[in-house]
Amino acid sequence: MSSDAPKWKLYCVGRERKRERHSARGSAVVCGMLLAASAPTGFFSSSARAQQADSATPVVVQPGAPGKPSRTLPPSTKGTPPKWSKADVEFMQGMIMHHAQAVEMTAVIASHTENKDVRSLGAKISSSQSDEIKLMQRWLAARGEPISMAMPGMPNMNTSGQPMALMPGMLSPEQMEALRNAKGAEFDRLFLTGMIQHHNGALIMVKDLFDTAGAGQDADIFNFATDADNTQRAEIKIMQSMLEKESLKEKR
Repeated sequence: MSSDAPKWKLYCVGRERKRERHSARGSAVVCGMLLAASAPTGFFSSSARAQQADSATPVVVQPGAPGKPSRTLPPSTKGTPPKWSKADVEFMQGMIMHHAQAVEMTAVIASHTENKDVRSLGAKISSSQSDEIKLMQRWLAARGEPISMAMPGMPNMNTSGQPMALMPGMLSPEQMEALRNAKGAEFDRLFLTGMIQHHNGALIMVKDLFDTAGAGQDADIFNFATDADNTQRAEIKIMQSMLEKESLKEKR
């Protein structure tokens, strides 16, 4: 028994040292895992803060002309909307006069024809163009511009004192007189042909506006002119169809 005691003691000491080594390795592994888990959090937090800082500063890029590079502008750069032009003002003033005659033409429909299609179309034109006259008057007033080209107290004179020319497509005094004197089918024909002429004139006015350098850039002007062009093109097709229908009736 005594001879076995040293061996037993050595065995026990070895076991104890082995357990200590395992324990140390386990602790190291646990510490490593904790460090690995905590390190990315700090890293990503710093990265996210950096990204937020970058996104807080807006980048303004100005595209270059064809063949030229783009430019990065200072964050304080602000866009300047284009100022309205003289052509814009004259377009609105002229279109008010133009629309006013169209409303005048529709005003005689009720007492001159029983044609339901003509009456319905006339009511639509009168309503839409009356509303557009108010829109154009507000646009001019908001910019401190005169509502009319005419001089105060002289509706048939322009600011130079000369007689004002009719806007494109407007009916002459003789055409307006013939319209007022017509009845029934003759009135329908004169009204439809006259309003087609009138609408085509408005299309010319819109084209002239957009063909003028620097004109039509104001958002309100652009939207109004574009909408007027689309609407009046559609109404011209409707009136042409109505004329064809009336022509077929006369041939039967």
